[in-house]
Amino acid sequence: MKLRVKNNSVRLRLTPGDVARFNDSGRVEEAIEFGIEPHQRFVYALETGLETERMRATIENNRITIFVPKTQADEWTNTARVEMESEQDTGGVSLRLLIEKDFACLEPRAGEEDENTYPHPLEGKVC
Repeated sequence: MKLRVKNNSVRLRLTPGDVARFNDSGRVEEAIEFGIEPHQRFVYALETGLETERMRATIENNRITIFVPKTQADEWTNTARVEMESEQDTGGVSLRLLIEKDFACLEPRAGEEDENTYPHPLEGKVC
């Protein structure tokens, strides 16, 4: 799972393996280790929530969690639907939340991994 944070938006891109784990367990997470101490670990997670009415995000104790309603998560994981998107009111500027299936790049880029990605829908087509 890849995390992208830009301005007031959070985007997660999930590989087919991530989507399968999310579908099976209702949860997928990754961690970034900045050091050996527990407070130097940053976690980002995607979870389903039966009581969640719309996508929402929380941040506490070095952990970002995006919660998705179970029915929305089931529809996304079991269809060709590519993304789930929502806006969260922060009492000021809205927070944009975007969850996407991770597609292979059309052109190879240095430092980019294309292992365990979805085939790009435009692959092999001339633009």
